[in-house]
Amino acid sequence: MRIRTCTNVRRLILALISLLLDAGLSLAFAQTRLDAAYTATLAGLPIGEISWTVELHEDRFKAAARGAITGFLRVFSHAHGDVSVHGAMSEGKPVPSDFELNLIAGKWSDNVRIIFTGDKAQEYVAHASAKPKPDQVPLTDAHRKGVLDPMTALLIHVPGDGGTVVPQACERSVAVFNGHARYNLRLGFKRFDDVKTDTGYQGRVVVCSVKFLPVAGHDPKHYLVTYLAAQHDVEIWLAPLAGSRLLVPYRVSMPTPIGPGVLQAAKFVPRLLKQ
Repeated sequence: MRIRTCTNVRRLILALISLLLDAGLSLAFAQTRLDAAYTATLAGLPIGEISWTVELHEDRFKAAARGAITGFLRVFSHAHGDVSVHGAMSEGKPVPSDFELNLIAGKWSDNVRIIFTGDKAQEYVAHASAKPKPDQVPLTDAHRKGVLDPMTALLIHVPGDGGTVVPQACERSVAVFNGHARYNLRLGFKRFDDVKTDTGYQGRVVVCSVKFLPVAGHDPKHYLVTYLAAQHDVEIWLAPLAGSRLLVPYRVSMPTPIGPGVLQAAKFVPRLLKQ
């Protein structure tokens, strides 16, 4: 009887281990989708809306966003645009292969496509100037290596097997190439916070400082470049994306000459897709 009991206990332990392993594998290969909507405000007044979707699969990912000017700014501009990216998943980390951006504001437009091959990005820009501006910092092939597009750069991967809402999520520098210029975003841990979205996520986020560091392809005397580079109070709040080891923006804030600019999620709904 004692031998039979021991055998049954061993079988139960093996069954539990098997279930735990199966659960772990299912989580590691979970197919995840984020549906988010953000409202942009300037000095407390609404100026824009952005919708964003992210899909993660075992070996691939895709993300797309669409936005438009709203509120009082529509008097001055009817700007709108969309951006998308897709690529592979490597050890839970997104690796872009194709990025596209289209912006329209009145008679002005910007159309960019970036193809990633190996470790290098190659841009295709509509209406590209044949000659760089006199004050422009030269953009070389070296600046196109080891970079991410602006959207993939927002999918923050946290290595390891512990929690993802941790200070280490902020301690990094991200090399970004937008088809025109190369810049770095240097993040640093500031604090934790708790959020409650109108629709979706409620819980802890990690708040990072963000420093904009222009590298190449820009005019160092341009007002927007000098203004962004001088800022020390830019923050990005990162929330976990269920079923993955990724954090994504929940809120971004920065000072402007006419008041605080804030982009914050009104809807933030992550969910696991059916296998």
